[in-house]
Order: sequence, then structure tokens, then C-alpha cells
Amino acid sequence: MTRFIRAALLAGLTALSLSLSLSPALADDAAAAPASRLDQVIKAGKLRICMTGDYKPFTYYRPDQSFEGMDVELGQALAKSLGVETQFIKTTWSNLMNDFIAQCDIAMGGVSITLDRARKAAFSEPTMVDGKAPIIRCADKDKFRNFDMIDQPGTRAIVNPGGTNERFARARYKRATLTLHPDNVTIFQQIVDGKADVMVTDASETLWQSKLHPELCPVTPDQPLQFAEKAYLLPQGDVAFKAYVDTWLHLAKATGEYQQIFDKWLK
Repeated sequence: MTRFIRAALLAGLTALSLSLSLSPALADDAAAAPASRLDQVIKAGKLRICMTGDYKPFTYYRPDQSFEGMDVELGQALAKSLGVETQFIKTTWSNLMNDFIAQCDIAMGGVSITLDRARKAAFSEPTMVDGKAPIIRCADKDKFRNFDMIDQPGTRAIVNPGGTNERFARARYKRATLTLHPDNVTIFQQIVDGKADVMVTDASETLWQSKLHPELCPVTPDQPLQFAEKAYLLPQGDVAFKAYVDTWLHLAKATGEYQQIFDKWLK
């Protein structure tokens, strides 16, 4: 019995010694692990949100230098759930990824999920399904009933640079003349004024712009030219922050908070 107890004690001491010898390494690994953006946001007391401000109804940068829109309100709701304030940081589609990585915790405002963006950042769960659709002058609706009728010599297509709209336009237009217009806020007025004939953008935006400009009509927005989803851009590899944003989004949809904001801006 004595021999058994002695062996057990030696085994216990050996295990304790091994645990003590490993604990500094474990502590070093824990110290080396980067803190989640979730902790950083709560500690800073603010959620930094990148958005372009040129994509109604998701985000619009007003003349008084404030933001409004569907994703503005949702960003404020996310910040409120964290107990922090919002700080909106204006960017452009061309600089979205660089500005997001350098300055922001999340990017919102009608951001589409793309593989190019997924190489450098993560996405939340999709917020909505969307796709590309043309918008034209209502006077031309018989002339431009589908994309094949639009993509013809003499058609003046217009697009904003740096995002999925330009990528779609350069890939799909074969015969129409394509012009870049740098301001996504005034681009639709170019069609109203007869300086361009068509723009292909997200179907949700064509519906919104047709409300703002009764002269403009979407072309089959219920049958998009391609499948697309919108989501929020998040730091790559930050599991905790993504899990929180996804959980918040799920609950916002389940409680009706998301739908209430959606209906305000898109219905």
C-alpha cells in the first residue's frame, strides 16, 4: 500500500511539474493572440462604420455632413446593442477596402458580397438578396425591354467606377457605349436629362431611384441579371466579432426590428 501511495504521489508531482512548466508557454500564447475587435469597440466606446454615402436608400451623405439611410439606422442599432456610439467614416467604392482595413470596424451601406473582397475581409451573414437590373427613362421602356435590347450600338450606358456596377458593366456590355460618371448621387439625373440612356445597378436601388425620379423605370427588377447578396464587411479572421454581428442581425430579423427599418426605406 505504501509503495502504491508513493507512486501515486510521484505521478501527481510529475503532472504538477509538467503543468507548471507548460503554463508560461500557454500564457505567452494567450498574450500573443490578438484581441477581438469586439473587445476593442467596447473599450473605445465607439463603432467606426465605413460607408460611401452615395448609395440610396442604404446610405446617403447629406449636405450637412451627416449620414442617413437604411444601413445608417441599422449601424446605429448595432452600436446601441454594444452600448457604444457610432462614428461614420466616409469612403468611396474605389477606396472602400483600404479605408475599411485602416480606419473602420465594419463597412455598411449596400456592400455586395464578392470573392475579391472576401480575399481581404470577412462578411456577416447576408442581409438581403439582390441582383443587377437596368434603369432607363420610362419613355424608352418599349425600346429597352431587356438587356439584349439595351446592349446595342448607339445605346449610351453609364456607370459609377470602383464597385460591382463597373465590374458588371465591363463584363456584360459588348456593343453599347460605356461612360464612367464619378458621382453616384447625380448619375441618375444624367439619364433623366438625356445625357445617358441606361444604368445597371442593384435592383433595390432601381426601385428606390424610380421613386425619387418618376421619369425613370426599372427593367424587370424582379428578374435580376445576376444573383447577388448584400452583407456587412468585417475584419478577416475575427471569429468573436463576426459571431456577435451575426447574432445581432439574426435577432434583429427575428424581432422585426430589421424589417421595420427595411420597410421604411425600401417599401
